[in-house]
Amino acid sequence: MAKRQSLKELQERLAQRLTAAKTEAVTATWLAVEANGRPYLLPLVQSGEIFPWSPLQRVPYTKPWYAGVASLRGGLHGVIDLARLVDTATGAPALPSERVTSESRLISLHAALGVNAVIWIDRLLGLRNPAMFSAVGANPDGAPSYFTRTLVDLQGQTWQELDLQSLVAEPEFLAIAA
Repeated sequence: MAKRQSLKELQERLAQRLTAAKTEAVTATWLAVEANGRPYLLPLVQSGEIFPWSPLQRVPYTKPWYAGVASLRGGLHGVIDLARLVDTATGAPALPSERVTSESRLISLHAALGVNAVIWIDRLLGLRNPAMFSAVGANPDGAPSYFTRTLVDLQGQTWQELDLQSLVAEPEFLAIAA
């Protein structure tokens, strides 16, 4: 009888722990990336697959932030250089033409956004959730419409959240011809 009682207690303790784990679970909200030394937060629900760097086919007569076309999993994807895109939108000086490193990645946009494109980032920084941030700030004046807000993490670093759905809706983004 003692064995049955202890088995029942074990099952009850496990059920309580599972219930507590479900209610306390913190889900990731953003994919943290770096482009040109600046940290960005990409919403996970708007992001797709992460690819290692792949050789590009340059496309002539396109805007500087349109890096070219890459073949990924048998499909052609337009490659958007996040650092150049942001620098063009904010009026920052031009970047060096070649900055591919072993940490460079291509992040596809979610299929629901309807754009067959990937974003070139310099480095992945992991997953982030709201509990990792202590403050929310306003965007700087003249910021692009796809800058949703700035956030400050618990270590004091400022992050820029991007709205990929707003980005793909921009007429400037859809018109890649120079």
